[in-house]
Amino acid sequence: MIRFARRGRPPKLAALGIAGLASVAMLSTPSQAVPADAASPSAKGAAVATGKPESIDLQILALNDFHGQLEAVPTSSSSGKINDTPAGGAEYLATHLQRLRDAAEEKGAHSVTVAAGDLVGATPLLSAAFYDEPTIEAMNLMGLDISSVGNHEFDQGWKELVRKQDGGCIEDGDGQNNRNSCPAGDFEGAKFQYLSANVFREDTGKTVFPGVSVKKYDGVPVAFIGMTLENTPNIVTKAGVAGLRFTDEVQTANKLANQLYRNGVKSIVVLLHEGGYPSDSKAYDSCPGISGPIVDINAGLSPKIDAVITGHTHQAYNCSLPDPDGNPRLVTSGASVGRLVTDIDVAINPRTRDIVRASETATNNIVTRDVAKDGGISALIAKYKELVSGIESKVIGTLGGETTEVTREADDSGESPLGNLIADAQKADPTAITGDRVPEMAFMNPGGIRADLVADDTGNVTYGAAFSTQPFSNYVVSMDMTGEQVLSLLEQQWSGTNEEKPKVLQVSGITYAYSASAPAGAKVVAGSVEVGGQPIDPARTYRVVANSFLSDGGDGFQAFAAATNKYFGGVDIDALAAYFGQHPDYVPQPTDRIDVLP
Repeated sequence: MIRFARRGRPPKLAALGIAGLASVAMLSTPSQAVPADAASPSAKGAAVATGKPESIDLQILALNDFHGQLEAVPTSSSSGKINDTPAGGAEYLATHLQRLRDAAEEKGAHSVTVAAGDLVGATPLLSAAFYDEPTIEAMNLMGLDISSVGNHEFDQGWKELVRKQDGGCIEDGDGQNNRNSCPAGDFEGAKFQYLSANVFREDTGKTVFPGVSVKKYDGVPVAFIGMTLENTPNIVTKAGVAGLRFTDEVQTANKLANQLYRNGVKSIVVLLHEGGYPSDSKAYDSCPGISGPIVDINAGLSPKIDAVITGHTHQAYNCSLPDPDGNPRLVTSGASVGRLVTDIDVAINPRTRDIVRASETATNNIVTRDVAKDGGISALIAKYKELVSGIESKVIGTLGGETTEVTREADDSGESPLGNLIADAQKADPTAITGDRVPEMAFMNPGGIRADLVADDTGNVTYGAAFSTQPFSNYVVSMDMTGEQVLSLLEQQWSGTNEEKPKVLQVSGITYAYSASAPAGAKVVAGSVEVGGQPIDPARTYRVVANSFLSDGGDGFQAFAAATNKYFGGVDIDALAAYFGQHPDYVPQPTDRIDVLP
């Protein structure tokens, strides 16, 4: 059974002046999903007789991986530009979206705005301090209609995501852990619809959100199937996906496409939070040498599916890839943090009710900063900047000498100065010590380090800067691991789910060497691993520290999941603040803990 989107409140479309968009409130059973005349030959004949247009033009504006980036990222960061062009910022994004809609309206086309997941999660403090309510409100103001659920939407658990959809406040008093729900009143929730076709609750067997949203344009239905990546349980905290089951993307989409066809819905677009990697990252509006999961997924998706809008990899590409019948199909992605808007234009045949593949075009438009700022978004940002100022400006430490930042940029081995700092802070975290069991080594996942740690003009490190670096609020967990388990852990950096794209852990208290040319499972150089300057003993039990995400076996590091005697300490960013308190005028340490050999 297809679970269709049911909307409890009218979308904020009229106020934004989006012309020609007819939204259908779909019911919960397939038989009710499409009006009775949807596939009726007599209805098609009547359409021709009444002079319906030869084609129905539809503009699909697509975003992905916004990650709560309300403010424009400085151009000193690669996330603040596309190639050399300054890009992004919600105030500019809203303006670009409206201009694109206006252009479509002038041509007589309909318009819909969609997203492919990770609107929230791993967000800057301006959004995260308020449980990402500001980002949901910004998306409402921008006129977003539909979004698939990304893996980061589960960072705080699926029940919290449901709250973001439905609205309501968290009863957290005046805020705790430097966070505050509904600081300025009520929270209405998302006016757009989240979709999760391949995410099922184990207790009910139903999807967390509807799997499909169907909209009608000049009487013709168009379906949007929303999915996250099947691998989500391996890359988010265990608590965030507890009680959920994730199914195969291809099988799920194809089953729904067949059901939609049987109900007369022939125009189908997939919003998928999974993606690929072009060979040239600067070719943001083309598709050179695309590789990665999306290639195989596209090859398996039914020819009934007309376009695939993707995300997750933070890459930009605009592809025309063959479907299983050999016909070209659009596969797109718009980078991340609002730097691009993908403008897709399709024509729908009103008689067949299907998208005409030959009509499909797409353009990845840079969200330049040479346009007027959207006033509504500017007011939203100003409101929350005032509310967050006391938290954001709190000084937690200082950098010494002429140091202005601690970078996450890795050397040839995969080790970075910021990774070393975070691992050192967690190893020294007093909240993770039980009795006299002091941790001997620590590990940090590189994907959890989201930005360089930049001091202000006076050398002070603020809470806001630290939060940009570590935005997940993971706990520091100490645990027992044998030397043999640690050795297995090191090999898992290049094997299993990490074989295609290795993840080199940042370390403290342990040193080792690995061979870049050695096969997976035999990368670590024999005899090179030392703990506290002594050769590791496979039979000995060591006290190890990592964040709660890794402790659950996240990022494919199953050795952590097998660890014993786990003890949960404080929040990771508090460990970093405490370390700065113990090390004033901190100077980045050399990256000499991991050695890479040919």
